[in-house]
Amino acid sequence: MSLLRNIFILTAALILFTASTYTSSADTPVRSVETARVNYRTVEIEGLDIFYREAGLKDAPTVLLLHGFPTSSHMFRDLIPLLADGYHVVAPDYPGYGNSSAPPTDEFEYTFDNVARIVEMFTERLGLEQYSLYLMDYGAPIGFRLATAHPDRVETLIVQNGNAYDEGIDNDFWIPIKEYWREHTDEQGDQLRSLLTIDATKWQYTEGVRDVEAISPDTWGHVQPLLDRPGNQEIQLAMFYSYGSNPPLYPQWQQYLRDHQPPTLIVWGKNDAIFPAAGAYPYQRDLRNVELHLLDTGHFALEEDAAVIAQHMQRFLAKNVGGQHESHKKLSAACQ
Repeated sequence: MSLLRNIFILTAALILFTASTYTSSADTPVRSVETARVNYRTVEIEGLDIFYREAGLKDAPTVLLLHGFPTSSHMFRDLIPLLADGYHVVAPDYPGYGNSSAPPTDEFEYTFDNVARIVEMFTERLGLEQYSLYLMDYGAPIGFRLATAHPDRVETLIVQNGNAYDEGIDNDFWIPIKEYWREHTDEQGDQLRSLLTIDATKWQYTEGVRDVEAISPDTWGHVQPLLDRPGNQEIQLAMFYSYGSNPPLYPQWQQYLRDHQPPTLIVWGKNDAIFPAAGAYPYQRDLRNVELHLLDTGHFALEEDAAVIAQHMQRFLAKNVGGQHESHKKLSAACQ
């Protein structure tokens, strides 16, 4: 009887301990499934359906993730859950990309100015009054337009292969694109269509990576069918041409950095053949509170190093935006 009694007591104690581990009080919250879950939503902006991914608690500090070419918010699929327990994470698809509307070029002006305007309206529709900006590839010229228009809204910058300096586009990849800026003809545009093929898309994801077998074919499997939609090549050619509007704005963006000194984390795939590491170093000329981490990977650094980038971001954001969400801080303290 004594043995059975002891077994009963130990079993009951184990049940109580387990229950206490997965319940919470006002003083000791646990990570909620709701904060980790990614929601897939759409909002209408000027007749366009703008798709976005959202996770985390809305009263936590916001991180606005701005994607690159030729992908969409899909590129952040691994990063978002890693940040969601401490931050409100939002990642939109631009018009013409991902799951957002893609009207033909004669119905929508595909320029960086206009896309940035839509993204700005998107942030206002969601009530994002302040945010940290994640700038990658096309996300950099879009994000810097937001930052220079509303510097008070930007708490920090996270720059991942996002360019704001001439040094970053002084390489062979940009030669035919720069020629298109100088000579905006159908003939020059047709020479860029090779950048929209499946081979070029695979190259963007695999060039410069440590291990090609670590790169999921779901990446180009997601992107290429969208590029192959009727009329989408014309959208991409319009954006290639509009990229020429960005270098003249570099001095303005650099002045923004010098004047406002946003705390900046740079996590850069150093083997990127499109935006090489030469574009990462100049940020250090204009910023005082800046971290630079060169990663041994390629253009889409998140494909190999999402966990590494998330760790850098968590530490950087906790330091520079007043810490993580209050419930997350209490949980961290309770676990120590």
